[in-house]
Parts: sequence; structure tokens; C-alpha cells
Amino acid sequence: MTTVTEAEKLILTNAGDFGAEIIPFERSLGRVLAENIKADRDLPPFNRVSMDGIAISYRAIENGITTFLIKATQAAGDIPVDINTPYECIEIMTGAALPASADTVIRYEDLEIKDGKATLLVSNIKKGQNLHFKGADKKQGNLILTSGQLITPAVISLAASVGEAELRVKRNPKVVILSSGDELVEVAATPSPYQIRRSNSYMVQAVLTQQGLDADILHIPDDPGIIKERIQQCLKTYDVLLLSGGISMGKFDHIPQALKELEVKQVFHKVEQRPGKPFWFGKHSNGVVVFAFPGNPVATFMCVQRYFIPWLNASQGILPKRPAYAVLDTDFTFQPQLQYFLQVKLSFNQQGQLLATPVKGNGSGDFANLAGTDAFMELPLAKNEFKKGEVYRVWNHRFS
Repeated sequence: MTTVTEAEKLILTNAGDFGAEIIPFERSLGRVLAENIKADRDLPPFNRVSMDGIAISYRAIENGITTFLIKATQAAGDIPVDINTPYECIEIMTGAALPASADTVIRYEDLEIKDGKATLLVSNIKKGQNLHFKGADKKQGNLILTSGQLITPAVISLAASVGEAELRVKRNPKVVILSSGDELVEVAATPSPYQIRRSNSYMVQAVLTQQGLDADILHIPDDPGIIKERIQQCLKTYDVLLLSGGISMGKFDHIPQALKELEVKQVFHKVEQRPGKPFWFGKHSNGVVVFAFPGNPVATFMCVQRYFIPWLNASQGILPKRPAYAVLDTDFTFQPQLQYFLQVKLSFNQQGQLLATPVKGNGSGDFANLAGTDAFMELPLAKNEFKKGEVYRVWNHRFS
């Protein structure tokens, strides 16, 4: 069998590049930037007022002047109004451009405004206060966003501020989620006493939606000929196949044989882990990658989180996040010589440590239990007994 570390390495070795496309900037959230972007002008583009109040020349403060005649009121977006003498001021609003004849802003809280005049209530005025100076953030031509950067709300704001109405982003792979098994029925159907509703595919689809991916769903009956035909069609249409179920040692687990006949090269089959031991990974000669997960919901969810998401990030050039670790909150024992992904609830103690409390379930088929957990704690292969206070890596279900 393949170890978890070996499986991860082999999967990341087979990361792909799906090119780029241009999309409207407002639809780019969660995508990966595929170009460098420079400032088209200084940021901010003018000396910007950062507090409501009055604009003065600091020379007036140096000369002991404490009362100013309000010459005009200037809002954000107005053409700046100059003052002609140190005794004048401009009542000015946040976001407005500072007049060239002024160099200091005094906020309303430090003033008394009466009869067209502004009188200082404080003495600790500093030259240049309450101003955001032109080019303080970036100069025209400076690099502000780099290729490979994940597009967040802050990135969208910055792109908009420099006039980038369209962005070149990494193209997402085309993904299909395949389920198999005659015991599975539609969500809206009434199952017989020996059937269950299909849920794994929708769980995986939801995970992909969190990653900004739209994935198709297809169900295949337990018929070797149909399985082979549908997978063959998918190999021609998609970049990634995510299969759930049909890969163990059962009499009706036809998928490994179908993949072999379709010349999808097996990279590995079976990983020294629980849940998810039967996990299969391979690649077709045309570059399509195939993740075949065990059918049990907890195993499927763990494998998507532990293996597919890192593959997706590597394929899009996203640098790996710093691993998250937590302190085991109670003793735990696991006997089989397998790397164990323990379901846990996360919390913080008064010292700010992230704590992981094991949540007892009924195996990898217990998806009801999965909904009440926050993460998987990855316990190493070399141990069977794990003590309270020991620190191990955790994989948060929210992928944060």
C-alpha cells in the first residue's frame, strides 16, 4: 500500500495547467490571477483628506492663529478651493482633495464652528495631520497585484481602483462527479428499505463550489458495459473525474477494471489510512486525472479535503497554506497500523491554543456524525496511542 505522504506527493506531481481566460472583474472572486497588474496612477491619486473638518496652512499655527474664517465648503469630488491668507480655512470632507494652499486638516471634534468661523479647541496640532498623501500607497507603474494571487474581495477592490474591468485568471478544470451503485436513488425519490438516497455527489459538489468550481454530476448503474461507456465519454469531455464508490474488492466494484481497459494508468490503489483505504488515483494519456474515492461518505469527504483540494491549488499555482495544528484534548487509542484521520471539534482555551476534541462516530459511513465535527486530525502511522496535550495537524472542514 501507499503511505499518505507518498500518495500526496504522487498526486501533486500530476498537477496540471488548464490555461487562462478573461472574465469581468466582478465575477472573479475566488479565482486565481493570471497576470501582473500595475497602478495606472499614484495611489492615492491626490493628497486625500482622511477626516471631516477644516483645511488650513500650518503657518497659521506657527503664527499663533486659533480662529479661522471659513471661505468655502468642499466635498469629496469637488475641485479644490484655495485659501488666500493664513486666517482662512476650507471646511472639507473626508475623501476630498486637499487644496494646494493648505497642508493640515483639523477634525470637527477639535473645533467650535460658529458664525462662519472655526475656533481651535486643542493645541496639539501637527503639520500634515489627517491626510493621506499622494502616492503614499503605490506610485504610478508600481506592481500592485501578481500572477498566481488568489482573488479576494480586497483584490477586487484594488483591481477596480486601477480601472481593470476585466481580469485574466487561471482557467478552472472541467470536473465531473461520478457515483455508482444500484442501491442509490435520487434525492427526491422514496427509497426502498434496502436503498439510500444519493448524497456523496452533492457533498463533493458543495466542496467544489466553495473552491469556485462548477462541477457536473453523473450517476452510473452497476453495469460493467455502461460504466466503461460513461467513463470513456467523460475522459473525452472533462479534465478531472471524481468518482465515489465502486473501487473496493466487492463483486460489483467494476470501476478499477473499467479504468484499466480505458488505459487510465493507475498511479496508486489503496492508501495506509482510515478512512479511505481503497482510494485509487490515476491519469489518462490525454492528461485527464482520475480520483476514485471510497463510497463511504466520511472517506469521500476526507479524501477530497486531504488530496483533491491540494491538487487543485497546485494546478492553479496557489502556494500551499501554512499547515494548521491543534492540541489533542483527550487521550485517544487507534489500533490498526494505519494513518488515522480523527474527527474532532475545535475550540480555543484561555491560553489561545487550538484544541481538538475527538467526536465518537460509527465509522466511515456515519455522515450524520460528520455534520457535527469541524476538522480531521491527522494522526501518524507510527503510533497507536495518542496522549492529551500532543500536537497534530488538522484539516478544517471549512478549508480555511
